[in-house]
Amino acid sequence: KQVEAMKRVLESLNLNIVEMVDENATLDGGDVLFTGREFFVGLSRRTNQRGAEILADTFKDYAVSTVPVHDSLHLKSFCSMAGPNLIAIGSSEAAQKALKTMQQMSDHRYDKLTVPDDAAANCVYLNIPSKGHVLLHRAPEEYPESAKVFEKLKDHMLIPIANTELEKVDGSLTCCSVLINKASE
Repeated sequence: KQVEAMKRVLESLNLNIVEMVDENATLDGGDVLFTGREFFVGLSRRTNQRGAEILADTFKDYAVSTVPVHDSLHLKSFCSMAGPNLIAIGSSEAAQKALKTMQQMSDHRYDKLTVPDDAAANCVYLNIPSKGHVLLHRAPEEYPESAKVFEKLKDHMLIPIANTELEKVDGSLTCCSVLINKASE
């Protein structure tokens, strides 16, 4: 029901929809990190190589690199984009290992923002014409040390979001977001 409801909404916005029909392919949105230049796809319990290949076939204009994900549910459980060229990354060994893999696979050099808590590295970056750089990040009462790192981003409008209850069921900020880049009519 959820998939069909989302499909109807996207169709109503006249967006192109690509459906994966290969029964052997799995691809979870929590494993797909789009940097604006390329895709990094986490190979996890919910995403496999075939799913990454279908993503690459769908977005032929972008490089698609796979990143093994260990000790986490998804790639975006410990990293996300915090700006146009800025990757927020957790401090755990698994997060740092994944970042190293991403750096080795990319021709581009991204800036990094390392936060003490992996879960806090999952943030939502928006570039809103009237507001500029906007970053939704985990609230200080949840991850105080990581919030201090985000507060150093002086050119961002920072919006702290409490997510404790959804985190209990593996819900991160990006899991609760559907970002659509489309001008309103």
